[in-house]
Amino acid sequence: MSSESNVKLTIALSNPDLDADEQEWETRNLLREINELDVESAELVAVTEIPEGAKSVGGFLVGVLQTEVSINNFKKLLGFLGVDAERLVARHRLRNKSIELEVEANGKKLKVKASSREELTAAIEQAQKFVAGN
Repeated sequence: MSSESNVKLTIALSNPDLDADEQEWETRNLLREINELDVESAELVAVTEIPEGAKSVGGFLVGVLQTEVSINNFKKLLGFLGVDAERLVARHRLRNKSIELEVEANGKKLKVKASSREELTAAIEQAQKFVAGN
């Protein structure tokens, strides 16, 4: 499958209530769950350049992962992220947390940020429309 027909998604989790180790654990747990889905690739983002305010642990940006998925499975991945957010809300872990999604498809990028379940739902819908429009 050509990577041109794939969607790249960068997910950045931010929770000021967690220290770097807890944030890394949470990100690795999400990464493990995403790898169980039908994705082309999923990995932590290696530190090449540390953006202002970002932290790194073991050569990776804390709270940031990237995945590449076929357009056909993109909706399934977004659905998983929505369900995962519901689970986090149920465990009261979405408070003070923001999730930033950067979607890249066919050479175009969309960046959205969500700090609540409602905002995440809207961001997921926006990402789906963005990919469908490409």
